[in-house]
Amino acid sequence: MDQSATAPALGGRKPPLCVDLDGTLIRSDTLVEGIGNLLGDWRAWIRLPLRLARGRAALKQHVADAAAIDPQLLPYDERMLAMIRAARAEGREVALVTAADRRIADAVADHLGLFDTVLASDGAVNLKGRAKAEALVARYGEKGFVYAGNDSSDLAIWRRAAAAVVVNAPSSLVARARRAGIVEQVLDHPGGTAKALLRAARPYQWVKNLLVFVPIITAHALSDLSAWRRAILAAMAFSLVASAIYVINDISDLDADRRHPRKRKRPFASGAAPIHAAILMPPVLLLAGCSLALGAGVLPLLLLYGAVSIGYSMWLKQYPLVDLFVLAGLYTIRLYAGGEASGYRVSAWLLAFSSFFFLGLAAVKRAAEILPLAKAGGGKASISRRGYTARDGDFIMMLGVAASFVGTLVLALYVQSDWMQGPQGSPGLFWLVVPLLLFWQCRIWLATTRGDMDDDPIIYAARDWVSRLVAACVFIVFVVADGSALRLLRRLLFD
Repeated sequence: MDQSATAPALGGRKPPLCVDLDGTLIRSDTLVEGIGNLLGDWRAWIRLPLRLARGRAALKQHVADAAAIDPQLLPYDERMLAMIRAARAEGREVALVTAADRRIADAVADHLGLFDTVLASDGAVNLKGRAKAEALVARYGEKGFVYAGNDSSDLAIWRRAAAAVVVNAPSSLVARARRAGIVEQVLDHPGGTAKALLRAARPYQWVKNLLVFVPIITAHALSDLSAWRRAILAAMAFSLVASAIYVINDISDLDADRRHPRKRKRPFASGAAPIHAAILMPPVLLLAGCSLALGAGVLPLLLLYGAVSIGYSMWLKQYPLVDLFVLAGLYTIRLYAGGEASGYRVSAWLLAFSSFFFLGLAAVKRAAEILPLAKAGGGKASISRRGYTARDGDFIMMLGVAASFVGTLVLALYVQSDWMQGPQGSPGLFWLVVPLLLFWQCRIWLATTRGDMDDDPIIYAARDWVSRLVAACVFIVFVVADGSALRLLRRLLFD
């Protein structure tokens, strides 16, 4: 915090403190959040261009009416709240002056109970920049108020204010604000934006895309370097597109995430990442991912994966059982894409095993969310934006455990089929994979019933030392049993 100057007193009293909402009082933008809340409402989206044609104020009014924002969940800047309370303690008038729609501004003011006056856009006038400056001068007079803002459009207001409070703004804007008038205070941005944006992309989830390499392994083609190159491109493509969809999902689930004890710390929900980046990140990541997929020859499969993922995020996850089969399908698409990219197409045996195996993992993911509700004693309690209640926990566990064991049975039949018999090596050793995977799945279900499971079993496994040990054992079995793996090792060690 930088105390640079003091606002001039007006007749022995300090001038009113006028506070912007988006980016200043809260670390977010209510218009972007509102549009994100409309992602699942196609009717509201159809009306968006019509309202925008009538002006930004009309658009904001439509979004505020169609997508209610809960003021209790917004990421408020505690430093601004402290400043407002201090101003009220001094007897100063405090006003909320925002370009957001009146409905949102009134809801925030009613929730906080800290403002004497509220000025906001009203569907006809977009109260931003010069329009906001004129409204403030008309109410308080030239140089008759202190204004707290964060955007370059606020320069027009600071020039006519008694003093400026610059909040969460880049240093270049702070310098321009100093040239425009007296800067009373600077509340620096907490920093870490790049790190927060990286967290929003969830690179730890990219471990799921290792599935694209499975067809190379099961085809005994570990020494085929060109297949590995194409598979790597496919894995990178799926990773980028997955990150884009995670960002879209986070924006559509802001309210639900903020109610969740852990998910409320996500970058966009907490305000650590600028909400405007949620508009820019998905198209950039999608374009990059599609370019890589085109080079790997899996663009149609990537587009299918993207469409199903977005459908899941917007609508399908609200329907019981449908969500489980969709999640399992998304895993299988990755597996199938690995076969197409590498040139070693997935066998019917592998598809059958993966279908049951991934259905079991999808059930783990959902059971991990449902079981805490049952333990809390709320039989009718439900998960936000999901179609399940606490009473469904036992059924989901039964379904998931059954799928896990059926998948293991298919694997047992698969390893003795002709598809798994390599030209060299010891193919009988592949049998060791069966008990290893069965043990791992049982451990995953045990962790779920104990309440130790994260939201995603794949991420849990990546952090669990026992799961990593099982994975290492499976890898060793494949290296020893697979003739192509032995040939590759000889090339690396002796050629």
